[in-house]
Amino acid sequence: MASTELAATYAALILADDGIEITSDKILALTNAASVELEPIWASLLAKALEGKNLKDLLVNVGAGGAAPAAGAAAPAAAGGAAVAEAPKEEEKKEEKEESDDDMGFGLFD
Repeated sequence: MASTELAATYAALILADDGIEITSDKILALTNAASVELEPIWASLLAKALEGKNLKDLLVNVGAGGAAPAAGAAAPAAAGGAAVAEAPKEEEKKEEKEESDDDMGFGLFD
């Protein structure tokens, strides 16, 4: 099953790389040419999921989602810098507390 999913994904990437519209028929044609049996429903679902999206932009911006929370924290910093400065200290304390909870008095092999 995993190889058929990969084949469908690779077919979509090939189509996007060539600048060809991603359709279920074209995905099926590429997977059939690679001797991979893919059910038409999966090709259709993949084509619908990628419809209207630029696959190259999606791949380039995979890690870009992490910057939004940092930008959101910048607005409160302008209003009250002292409150924002204290927040990281509290987070560090919480993390330390969570790490100390790992030892519950017994080991895996006791």
